[in-house]
Amino acid sequence: MNNNILITTSTNLEGYKITQQLGLVRGITVRSRSAIGNIAGGFMTLFGGRSAIFTQLCEKAREEAFQLMIEDGKKLGCNAIINMRYDANEVMSGLTEVLAYGTAVVVEKTNA
Repeated sequence: MNNNILITTSTNLEGYKITQQLGLVRGITVRSRSAIGNIAGGFMTLFGGRSAIFTQLCEKAREEAFQLMIEDGKKLGCNAIINMRYDANEVMSGLTEVLAYGTAVVVEKTNA
């Protein structure tokens, strides 16, 4: 859980004023598919359509990177992360890096 850290892909938060910018935060994970997952996933591609096995793997990797980014932000003392993004790269065949990153900030609610 993010424990009340506000997170947005925008560069600001509606109804909040940024009082301090703390810097870049990131969470990175590297995931590989199991041999069984590769076989099952490969078999599923023969028939086309959505690959539930690979979708689940990607979602798990993104969530892990997301939570690691939040932990990095907590270490800096932020209560919000703005301009949050994901990036992914194949390190080698079957091994993928997923990065979640953004800008850690301190915000306070405006009186609007």
